[in-house]
Amino acid sequence: MADYLKPSTLQDAILLAGREGMRLAAGCTDLFPATPGQTLGGPILDLTAIDSLSGISRSANGWRIGAATTWAALQRAELPPAFDGLKAAAKEVGSVQIQNAGTIGGNLCNASPAADGVPPLLTLNAEVELASLAGSRRLGLGEFLTGPRKTALRAGEILAAIHVPEVRGQGGFLKLGARRYLVISIAMVAARIVAEGGIVTEAALAVGACSSVAVRLAAQEAALLGAPLAALGDHIRPDMVEPYLSPIPDIRADAAYRAGSATELLRRVVSACGTNAGEP
Repeated sequence: MADYLKPSTLQDAILLAGREGMRLAAGCTDLFPATPGQTLGGPILDLTAIDSLSGISRSANGWRIGAATTWAALQRAELPPAFDGLKAAAKEVGSVQIQNAGTIGGNLCNASPAADGVPPLLTLNAEVELASLAGSRRLGLGEFLTGPRKTALRAGEILAAIHVPEVRGQGGFLKLGARRYLVISIAMVAARIVAEGGIVTEAALAVGACSSVAVRLAAQEAALLGAPLAALGDHIRPDMVEPYLSPIPDIRADAAYRAGSATELLRRVVSACGTNAGEP
């Protein structure tokens, strides 16, 4: 099909990405459900044959995750405990079949407020690498996601990779939904806790599905500094969580329930991270 293009190099993909009406595909687990009709309308640029867009590598500056890396591959990857939240989220994305096909880059570009990958990546201080004919640029994940189904991706740009700096600590992730699998979250949370001598020295907390985009909770993070790991969840306070969220009511839950659920999930995930956190 002339309207279906599957290049094998990123440079070839960049040359094609600016074509009028081009739709990028990297797993299609979001693209297919959003398509009315039985076939995808072209032109389609399939990125899954580009080796440089898949896999996880480490450098002196941190970690690089290719944008076409699947959720199943993330689950199998050898990563430090700080990434445990991202790996836990990878196990919650859809079903096993979706995890085998869906990609981390597709999850970010789809920009759902309930995207499972976003909260743990926010706690990892992730950046995205965007490639185009003009070169490449990096944005913090919080800058890249600008609203529901909206990103800072420019015409002709391709999300090539996610970069995570050298990070320490214990990560975690929890989500609440109406059933176990194939569920859009009512609320989801991620945390990363760093401790020395049993005392918190760094905390990163994020909440998804409770605002137009997932958010970090700077005030609550600061309040955890210096707290003992024992009973760490007791330091999560509704007044440091709920005012920073903007949940909406829908068929799954009302706004108050979402906000309250986020607070409780944070207590649980922070407690679990505190229990599992080791010394750096």
